[in-house]
Amino acid sequence: MNPADAAGGAPVEITIWGMFWGAHLVVKLVMIGLLLASVWSWAIIINKFMLLGRVEKAMERFEENFWSGNSLEELYHTLLQRPTIGMASLFVAAMREWKRSFTGSSAYMGLQARIEKVLDVSIAREVERLESQLLVLASVASAGPFVGLFGTVWGIMTSFRSIAASKNTSLAVVAPGIAEALFATAIGLFAAIPALIFYNILQGRVARSQARMESFADEFSSILSRQIDQHVASGTPARANQAPREPAHQEF
Repeated sequence: MNPADAAGGAPVEITIWGMFWGAHLVVKLVMIGLLLASVWSWAIIINKFMLLGRVEKAMERFEENFWSGNSLEELYHTLLQRPTIGMASLFVAAMREWKRSFTGSSAYMGLQARIEKVLDVSIAREVERLESQLLVLASVASAGPFVGLFGTVWGIMTSFRSIAASKNTSLAVVAPGIAEALFATAIGLFAAIPALIFYNILQGRVARSQARMESFADEFSSILSRQIDQHVASGTPARANQAPREPAHQEF
């Protein structure tokens, strides 16, 4: 708002909508950008909560099936028929490598190392999917207040130039322009605070999911390692359709 317009002494009503329309064009662009960043952040937050909820439930179901003592071969073929996430993706990738590695008497040479590598790559892919777009929240949380401050500084400079031009320094003239400028900082904080809070919450849940997948990978790698050692010690010929024996029921 131009303070000169209020020089006549007419009362000026300061509302949120009025502060937005009365702000300088640059300040308006800052406000719109911050509001869009806030909407984008909330969309990411809701999407990530839904995704992590699905992943956590899927991992719980998979753990129940895996440690139930049922056939791993049947579990593998069942999981091949539908999309997998979390631990199920690790299991399918390791089993695929297990079956793919039988090429004769040297089937078990380097198999353990290959399976561990496959599990590591699968974990990295799953974590990358869970962490995707979380950097947007981090960026909004760190940059939002500074972008809002830029709008505030620009608005205050514009207000002071208008005050100097009108040569009127009464509070009624100064207040609207400064309020419009400070409104940009408020919007910056409005975008940054939720982004920071939920970034930390979501990052913590991703870290817990990653730890569960790494724990399962270690357990399953140990199971396969014992199977490999038993086959090598007994000299049992490798077969392409051979699957590891079912693990006994146990908890992580």
